[in-house]
Amino acid sequence: MPLPARFSEYTEVEFVQLLEALAKEDCEAENDKRADLLLLHFETVSEHPSGSDLIYYPEPGADNSPEGVTQNVKEWRAAQGLPGFKRG
Repeated sequence: MPLPARFSEYTEVEFVQLLEALAKEDCEAENDKRADLLLLHFETVSEHPSGSDLIYYPEPGADNSPEGVTQNVKEWRAAQGLPGFKRG
């Protein structure tokens, strides 16, 4: 199944699932090809300036769980006037 091309094509649940899949690939994969693909996709669709640092090098006290990263991206996008998640 292809990944949605834009952030606004994701529901919030689907975006959390993307981050969960990335975490699983990081832990279980024998090579990083799929994890690299998912990470690049996350950085591209989220457009967040901190990119992968939200996951791997979060600010002190920040929640870098899939749900926490999703909330961070959601709030940042709203503050920037960028489209949010699709409803559904």
